[in-house]
Amino acid sequence: MDLQTITYVIVGLSFALYLGIAFWARAGSTGEFYVAGGGVHPVANGMATAADWMSAASFISMAGLIANMGYGGSVFLMGWTGGYVLLAMLLAPYLRKFGKFTVPQFIGDRYYSNTARTVAVICLLVASITYVIGQMTGVGVAFSRFLGVSAEVGIYVGMGIVFMYAVFGGMKGITYTQIAQYIVLIFAYTIPAIFISLNLTGNPLPQLGLGSDMLANGQPMLATLDKVVTDLGFSQYTTTPAGGSYLNTFFYTVSLMIGTAGLPHVIIRFFTVPTVADARSSAGWALVFIAILYTTAPAVGAMARYNLHATVNSNVATGGDLFAADAALENDKKPDWMGRWETTGLLKFEDKNGDGRIQYYNDASKNPEFLAKAEAAGWKGNEMTVNADIMVLANPEIALLPNWVIALVAAGGLAAALSTAAGLLLAISSAVSHDLIKGVFNPSISEKNELLAGKISMAGAIVLAGYLGLNPPGFAAGTVALAFGIAASSLFPVIMMGIFSKTMNSTGAIVGMLSGLAVTLFYVFAHKGILFINGTEYLHLVGGANGFFGITPEAFGTVGAIVNFVVAYLVSKVTAPPPEHIQHLVEDVRTPRGAGMATGH
Repeated sequence: MDLQTITYVIVGLSFALYLGIAFWARAGSTGEFYVAGGGVHPVANGMATAADWMSAASFISMAGLIANMGYGGSVFLMGWTGGYVLLAMLLAPYLRKFGKFTVPQFIGDRYYSNTARTVAVICLLVASITYVIGQMTGVGVAFSRFLGVSAEVGIYVGMGIVFMYAVFGGMKGITYTQIAQYIVLIFAYTIPAIFISLNLTGNPLPQLGLGSDMLANGQPMLATLDKVVTDLGFSQYTTTPAGGSYLNTFFYTVSLMIGTAGLPHVIIRFFTVPTVADARSSAGWALVFIAILYTTAPAVGAMARYNLHATVNSNVATGGDLFAADAALENDKKPDWMGRWETTGLLKFEDKNGDGRIQYYNDASKNPEFLAKAEAAGWKGNEMTVNADIMVLANPEIALLPNWVIALVAAGGLAAALSTAAGLLLAISSAVSHDLIKGVFNPSISEKNELLAGKISMAGAIVLAGYLGLNPPGFAAGTVALAFGIAASSLFPVIMMGIFSKTMNSTGAIVGMLSGLAVTLFYVFAHKGILFINGTEYLHLVGGANGFFGITPEAFGTVGAIVNFVVAYLVSKVTAPPPEHIQHLVEDVRTPRGAGMATGH
């Protein structure tokens, strides 16, 4: 059976499974729509949380970013994993005790203000919509490559699948669908990694294979990869920090960490279990399920990078001379996988010197000796552009693994994107229907009408997500890190202060959220020239690209969070303190009693 047919079969079976579960677990009440009725088993909830957590960014992009950045890519491992621990330890249990299952609802009640609730909804919508763009784009990439359709058609199909199990099933349908999606995505991620680790190092465990010796030359895997990439003019794989500086690496890690803890779609999951103790238990199980993928990702990234270079520059990969005549692959002998990925536009080849060979190297290298050799060999610049997002999806093809493994990876990538998209869309829906319509505009709305509003909001969010996936804004198309920066600078500080500070008042929270969000968005847009004349950038408001101490826009959420904390603190000091009952409420939230005891729910 050919690859296309196998892919259709495996992906089709996975979609049928999701839709069958959605039909079985359709929601009949607001409790089932928002929190699955609160009766999910902790282990099942841990698995669903892991699927919700591990988005297309984790499955498709993270190992690709690690492959591309090397050591610098560790910011994603540390940031996203650390963010989950932060959320599970410091936020979720207290929010669970508070008894409010959405972030804006907590902020509105804790800060005794519908204005604070509304600002929180705005921040949530900006962060969640930015994040969901990446999920829909990931769906389009997977469909366009593996199912022989355009990315646009892929996004439409993805929208239809999510609509079926999210709108009708709500959190109940999403929860049990995410359990199935976790099983699909974790097998899809680990099975190719085991095959590739065996092929390169003889070790079936990728985590150990990363530190093992290569079968080809008997040298350590990472030492071999370091030599390969430096011989091609790239930065050393094991030592180069993100953004070129350790300060940026630190800020990037913190931004991802606190932004992750501030994103609302996972917080809701802690309300789907019966008790606070179950919430803590499910948090621990989720960490176990997440760790399976996250400890595998560094090996997947390193081995994908090595396989790519070994395919294109065989002499370098085996320790030979880069500039020998047969060092680079001939264009007419390109492997089939290259041609297939070229059709997606995510891999591009241009024979700049007309020699019929692929020169894949860093022509922006600052090593004059290397560049002199490349020029002497007649090279006219790097001829191949590889999008980091294809590394995980293309890795099984590069390594010549069986077709069923390649098809399984396609199903896994779609499962990862759809599971997180559903969680984000539910967070968006609940923010509109529960926090705005019921919480602000129509508090007396019936449960039936609120459920209807939730489903309509979900449908609207899916249409918006699909539109933005088809027409991604330039600022969000390249990375989902911006979503984490927005959540870090706006939501995380007020949640933390709401739990741990009795004196933080509504005015401080509102001004802090707006300040953190504004300064982060300003830096994202203004770090580049905002005035263009004949293609030249002018008016660098913050001193040019990465002008604030070399911090990249993706890492600036940390600065925004600091601004939020400081502004909120200062404003709260010069305005009226919270009412006495709110201060007692904060004390009660941190008292280890049952869920909702603080507010009587």
